[in-house]
Amino acid sequence: MSARLLFIDDEEGLLDLYERAFAREGFRVCRATTLDGGRALLEEGDIDLVVLDIRLAEGSGLTLLHEIKSRWPRLPVVLSTAFARYQDDFSSWLADAYVVKSSDLGELKQTVRACLERAR
Repeated sequence: MSARLLFIDDEEGLLDLYERAFAREGFRVCRATTLDGGRALLEEGDIDLVVLDIRLAEGSGLTLLHEIKSRWPRLPVVLSTAFARYQDDFSSWLADAYVVKSSDLGELKQTVRACLERAR
């Protein structure tokens, strides 16, 4: 069975891109545009990895990162943001990986695979 990925980002176009690209790679993809939507999908279970934006319209993804690691400490989380400066923020250090957003999804795909492999 393929891994189920949860993408949380408030940019619909980017979520469309992620969904197409990762589904082609054989992943099952679910997505949320809000923190509450992401929380609801996490509560349903069966998520193998989360790709989480830091800056969301309604608040910080770092808040959700802390919640995830408190409730599901073994669930890998990849922070994906357009702002490299967050990499030095102590709050982001809970994440399993950090990727700066790019139109080339090669680094994100490689990071997702590596995190899933480490989690096995």
